[in-house]
Amino acid sequence: MSTARLSDRLDGSQPLVLGLFRIVLGLLFACEGAATLFGVLDRKASPTGDWPFWYAGVIELVCGVLVLLGAGTRSAAFLSSGAMAFAYFTEHQKEGLFPLQNGGLSPALFCWGFLLLVFFGPGALSLTGLLRPGGTAPSPSGPE
Repeated sequence: MSTARLSDRLDGSQPLVLGLFRIVLGLLFACEGAATLFGVLDRKASPTGDWPFWYAGVIELVCGVLVLLGAGTRSAAFLSSGAMAFAYFTEHQKEGLFPLQNGGLSPALFCWGFLLLVFFGPGALSLTGLLRPGGTAPSPSGPE
């Protein structure tokens, strides 16, 4: 199989793979928020109103669900990316420069993953795409 044919086949799958990436990222982020707010998944709940952890939990849960569903993906991803950058620089970087040193691997990966969704949109399988006339999501280069 030539590389041009392989590339064409991979390019055709981009919307679906991007949609699956969005769903998994949103689910993982929503789980982080649920763990912080409700003390589930082997984590102690953050007290209501505790700065910044409780507020981060609200952002994680709400934006995670929005990203998971593909509703307002770019806006929710932008807020999530910023929240994770804030978490990295205020809570983790003081312990060391690199994420493996300072325990900030999750915030760094979430930050960059959400930034990717800001620029590429929700991909396939999004609620926005299903509600759009014709039931198709916009192209990656088109507006959302």
